[in-house]
Amino acid sequence: MNEIDLEWNSKDEVDNLSKNVYGQFIRSFLRQPRQVGSVIPSSQHLSTRMTNAVAWHEVSAVAELGSGTGAITRVLKQHTTENMHVLLFEMDEAMRSNLKQDYPDFQVHANACQLTDALSRAGLNALDCIISGLPFFNFPPALKMKLLDQVHQALRPGGQFIAFQYSLQMKKLLSEKFILEEIGFVPLNFPPAFVYVCRKK
Repeated sequence: MNEIDLEWNSKDEVDNLSKNVYGQFIRSFLRQPRQVGSVIPSSQHLSTRMTNAVAWHEVSAVAELGSGTGAITRVLKQHTTENMHVLLFEMDEAMRSNLKQDYPDFQVHANACQLTDALSRAGLNALDCIISGLPFFNFPPALKMKLLDQVHQALRPGGQFIAFQYSLQMKKLLSEKFILEEIGFVPLNFPPAFVYVCRKK
């Protein structure tokens, strides 16, 4: 695995957030702080770092877990092709409704614990890549393991799992389930975030 890679960004993006998006995110955080994980959406820097880690030339089917207000989804969309299958997962009903409106070509689902079922209903055998903004460390152990098992089952051999977290607490667990290729660090996200780049063994 590579040494932790530091990515320094000079632009503070908090002031650029849409008031509606920010307000929606705050309301969701106040309702379910452990599920949302942060008081504001991911920065453009973090979204770009996540999507730049994807081997897009290998991707025909991708899922995003914890799509939220679409901070990463907006950047992900720039990489999609006409025949690419995209599945979004978001538990918050209001955010999910907005995602359906903003991304009518993407399939939008509620529960990432039903990832493999959604895959089957979409007529897909496996995913080439899964991008995650879920705050795994906030979840109870049983839920955390169920989600990671779903990710592992849904990915094809060699498929990518790219997840950001706010600490290195998930390093050991991810190393056990996947090949952990890289950990990047984006300090000017709020909170600063680590980007785990993994592949299915």
